[in-house]
Amino acid sequence: MTAPPIERQAIISGIGQSQVGRRLNRTGLDLTMEAALAAIEDAGLSVGDVDGVSTYPGSSGAFGGATGAELHDALRLELSWRDGGPETAGQLGAVHKAALAVGAGLARHVLVFRTVLQAGGPAAGAGDIPSFMRFLLPFGAASAANWIACYAQRHMHDYGTTREHLGAVAVNARANAALNPNAVYTEPVTMSDYLGSRMVSDPFCLYDCDAPCDGSTVVVVSHRDYAADCPHAGIGVNAIGTALGGRPSWDQFEDLTTMPLGASAQSLWARTELTAADVDVAQVYDGFSWLTLAWIEALGFCRRGEGGPFVEGGRRIRLDGELPLNTSGGQLSGGRLHGFGLLYEAVVQLRHDGLARQVPGGPEVAVVAAGGGPEVGCMLLTRGAS
Repeated sequence: MTAPPIERQAIISGIGQSQVGRRLNRTGLDLTMEAALAAIEDAGLSVGDVDGVSTYPGSSGAFGGATGAELHDALRLELSWRDGGPETAGQLGAVHKAALAVGAGLARHVLVFRTVLQAGGPAAGAGDIPSFMRFLLPFGAASAANWIACYAQRHMHDYGTTREHLGAVAVNARANAALNPNAVYTEPVTMSDYLGSRMVSDPFCLYDCDAPCDGSTVVVVSHRDYAADCPHAGIGVNAIGTALGGRPSWDQFEDLTTMPLGASAQSLWARTELTAADVDVAQVYDGFSWLTLAWIEALGFCRRGEGGPFVEGGRRIRLDGELPLNTSGGQLSGGRLHGFGLLYEAVVQLRHDGLARQVPGGPEVAVVAAGGGPEVGCMLLTRGAS
């Protein structure tokens, strides 16, 4: 690249997270307000300083939650820029767009949020069924667990990936969650427990599937010139990965051993002088355990098809390993905050505020990746403005 990417004009200046748990019996807006006010305070700002809002998936999408308009009205914000919608680079697309807006001078301090109500959110009506699912529902394939299991099976067939490899991701997640007081599940899980748990959608068992929960996560994306006034270490947005290669489909992608994650990762590395070898901690999507292997491969931490051997035994991915992975427990044990929990944890780690789960040595570079199927995106973050 001939000039620094525009996203480097942005930092993450504040983070906030609501109560997280199962069946909290709170509204999406209530949770969002709790997280938003915490993030604003964490950034050293007042509500009046906020001039932008960005959210995923806006007024539509799975898992309930709150909309940008609801937060806008509740906080009585005066906005220079706003955005929200599902057709973007996965959940992190809302953060990407906030960083670009700040870099372009459209806003200075943007609240970016994702709120989920997965225990009591509104059910989709018949008219809300996506068109592609009309080809899947007659066969009982109503869940992403069914669709992604097919990819996992093909990966096993072509590369020799095993259930023990998937189990290494799940067992590591639970070990990290035990050190996170906000995690949904903290009870120890052994490989024997994993292999003995009930099957959900072969090869995925109970522990391969993330933990539905209620909660909201908010980050404040600010212009980098605010870093000097930020109460915490400003976390630089070094690069974003937004590309979508191949067909925008869950079930018609050309290569059935991966997903469009590879194009997203390639676009990330094309926007930075850093490489996978520079990454100190990885927070990558684990809606299902196999997606974590797919992201590890796509991001270049190992070669294609070697995600299983890379995580085998868990040594490389533990807190003191070569690539500390999903240090809060991820979505498998920490709770399905739909990718934003991973982003929150990346900031915690780069601030060196992880307490019992802090990666040793003080990480300086983190990668965050979210999504599966065609709804994918990633980010590279650094301690201090990039």
